[in-house]
Amino acid sequence: MNLPIRKSAALSLAAATLLASQTAAAQFGGFSLPSFPSASSSSSSKSSDGCPKGKSKSQGSSILGGFLGQSVGRAASSAGISSFFPSAEVADTLTNAIACKLDPEEQKQAANATLEATRGTGEAVAAPAVGSSSSWTSQTRENVSGTSTVIARNDNDKSGMQCITVSDVVIVNGEETNANKRMCRKPGSARYALMA
Repeated sequence: MNLPIRKSAALSLAAATLLASQTAAAQFGGFSLPSFPSASSSSSSKSSDGCPKGKSKSQGSSILGGFLGQSVGRAASSAGISSFFPSAEVADTLTNAIACKLDPEEQKQAANATLEATRGTGEAVAAPAVGSSSSWTSQTRENVSGTSTVIARNDNDKSGMQCITVSDVVIVNGEETNANKRMCRKPGSARYALMA
């Protein structure tokens, strides 16, 4: 008589455990052993512009990550630490491939170098000469520098705008990143802006 009660208790316990694990798996995206990235997956973890790209997450990890991210973000901003994403004030001057490698102060320096390189000489709205360039060195980190150089000019754009191609080179701890960008301005305008 004791044996059937023990078997039913064991079956009840097993069913409850199975139900609880299925509920937890559904809520948190499942339980599995962690996977280790292979050597070939490192290139796929970057977007086409060479910056890290995000990956899709389960709902549970997204919620937990959002909560932790906000907490860490608040703590970092109160400590004066910022993330390396293009700031709004340089979005019309820097490409993501360059901006993601630089902290906010370096982004401003790189944007100023681009403005200097694209500034014409003489009259206020003169086009810059091909070969015009400007360099900068980071004031916040060692071994970080960059150069912006006008490498091509097209004054006959169909839309009537003056367009140039600017090559940005950034060196961060010996790693060089190059990115060409097309910048245009309307006739009479003083500044060039990044074109999509």
